[in-house]
Amino acid sequence: MGKIIAVVSGKGGTGKTSFTANVGIALAEMGYRTLCVDCDITLRNLDLALGLSDSAMMDFCDVARERCPLSDAVAAHRKYPQLHLLTAPQTADALEVNHGQMRRMAESIRQNYDYCLIDAPAGLGLGFRLATFCADSVVVVTTTDASALRDAQRTVMELHRFPKGTVHLAVGRVQKKMLKALHTTIDDAIDTAGLPLIGVIPEDSDVPAALNRGIALRDFNYYAARAYENIARRLRGEKVPLMRI
Repeated sequence: MGKIIAVVSGKGGTGKTSFTANVGIALAEMGYRTLCVDCDITLRNLDLALGLSDSAMMDFCDVARERCPLSDAVAAHRKYPQLHLLTAPQTADALEVNHGQMRRMAESIRQNYDYCLIDAPAGLGLGFRLATFCADSVVVVTTTDASALRDAQRTVMELHRFPKGTVHLAVGRVQKKMLKALHTTIDDAIDTAGLPLIGVIPEDSDVPAALNRGIALRDFNYYAARAYENIARRLRGEKVPLMRI
């Protein structure tokens, strides 16, 4: 059975969608059948991060409400054959999706994929609740910014039902110069959020450039992509040292 991982953040702009896309690509490159699900209802952008702009005709509401099977709703990546996208609705259809429908869809995903990453919208609204309801584990993505860390801490409080060891922290957009100037360390972020660390992603100007051009980061530059690959390996259970920032 496959594993479903919700990727969440309390604050926007932490790099959550880039995390979902690039860890998904890394897992697919390792040979795992991987599904990336956009749960950002009406404001979906995961297709852009994956270089699959407007490739999906159906969305997760169509699958959950059994208007079409999962296999018909997903869009296959053109370069990474093991990677698929299931997008979010652009209307408020998700308001009518209940927990029973989400549970059935999750079981179908587990039967057909090794890994599923769900990109939840920032905050604690409907998209967050739908994403975490059917997840086996959660990654909370934050930055070292004080407001992002406070929101991450608040987000963790909403994840109390998950067993110990199934919720992890990823610190994104880390700048070495900023860390020195603010006298902030990754340990501070871990202590503030109260979670074990799954990875650190360096600030990389190629990330927005790749997004704007609809190119997977791995095909554009290898610096930040290597951090995502290390995280993918840790999600598989490997012991991989943190990369130097």
